[in-house]
Amino acid sequence: MDTKLTLKLDAAIIKEAKLYAKNSNTSLSKLIENYLSAITTESFKKRKINPIVKSLTGIITLDDKKDYRKSYTKYLVEKYK
Repeated sequence: MDTKLTLKLDAAIIKEAKLYAKNSNTSLSKLIENYLSAITTESFKKRKINPIVKSLTGIITLDDKKDYRKSYTKYLVEKYK
């Protein structure tokens, strides 16, 4: 049984989503329905991590003394001057 749902979203996101749906030959409603269905199924919740991704977990260690947010902020400021 279909039920109507009203969402309040950013206009630019809606515009892009409609374009994406059109290019995918589907409706925006069906696109959202498929997404919600995918993330609420038990198989999604029990999805296993790819062995390659799992093997990479913890491979990078970060220096606790360095403030990475400041470094990244500085990088962005310089990039968008």
